[in-house]
Amino acid sequence: MSEFTPSELKTILHSKRANLYYLQHCRVLVNDGRVEYVTDEGKQSLYWNIPIANTTSILLGTGTSITQAAMRELAKAGVLVGFCGGGGSPLFAANEVEVEVSWLTPQSEYRPTEYLQDWTSFWFDDEKRLQAAILFQQVRIEQIRQHWLSSRMQREEGFKVFPEQLNPILNQFSSRLSACQNSNDVMTLEATMSKALYKLAANAVKYGDFTRAKRGSGIDLANRYLDHGNYLAYGLAATATWVIGLPHGLAILHGKTRRGGLVFDVADLVKDALVLPQAFIAAMAGDDEQEFRQRCIRGFQKAEALDVMIDTLQHAAKTLRQYRIPVAVES
Repeated sequence: MSEFTPSELKTILHSKRANLYYLQHCRVLVNDGRVEYVTDEGKQSLYWNIPIANTTSILLGTGTSITQAAMRELAKAGVLVGFCGGGGSPLFAANEVEVEVSWLTPQSEYRPTEYLQDWTSFWFDDEKRLQAAILFQQVRIEQIRQHWLSSRMQREEGFKVFPEQLNPILNQFSSRLSACQNSNDVMTLEATMSKALYKLAANAVKYGDFTRAKRGSGIDLANRYLDHGNYLAYGLAATATWVIGLPHGLAILHGKTRRGGLVFDVADLVKDALVLPQAFIAAMAGDDEQEFRQRCIRGFQKAEALDVMIDTLQHAAKTLRQYRIPVAVES
């Protein structure tokens, strides 16, 4: 029987990969050429295969370890690995523990540079970076409108949001974006919209009083699931930026000095549209963390969230790129 080298095998495009893993209390290793995670149950060890060619990213939670061989295979398959606390947050990587969002990305000498060159051509221009931020927010608005008012969401038990409730919030946000003078204006406007969306979602499921709180002790179930789902979205966002070769520090809205800022920007494209309603639905349904994760992952797949992220990054890079006119040098 002939053997195939990795270069001869067809790879699955990242935007079409189906799997996003959160693992805890297990070991990740290579067994007979396969990447597997091992859990202990009594005196028995249980091995579960990870289909790395069809996986975008892996979150390693509490009580996990990973071997050098497994990291090598994951890097070859282009799978991003993030280390996090229990329940998927907070997220940190061993090489950048002080950064809220940071990923161990596969290293390659041959990452594409086309979009990086386009991105950096406008990134140092404050006005162009503001235009990119507004472009991202417009995509975010359309994603919320599309998914909150979809027939699929209308079939969700106990989550009823009507166009006359949602559209005024989104329309007001959209109309005021053009008046923003800098990224702080956009962030302030964004916070106002998010607060209104939280209230609308809480009312839709009859959740009661809700205040957004992150990673504090004793936070309620909806807040915990919002954190958890958002970090899954960060995994997709980190994958999207890596796929087209953009460093995570080239942010457009979350600050020029935050090394993971671009991951926040890209995740925001789908967080409110896909994670926010599922967090409240799962909290009211009494879902456990695994059930909630499956809700989110199914939602990402059906909405083609990774495609949306990649397409938006590529569109922004190509739309806002600036060409420099060569200056003649006198002899």
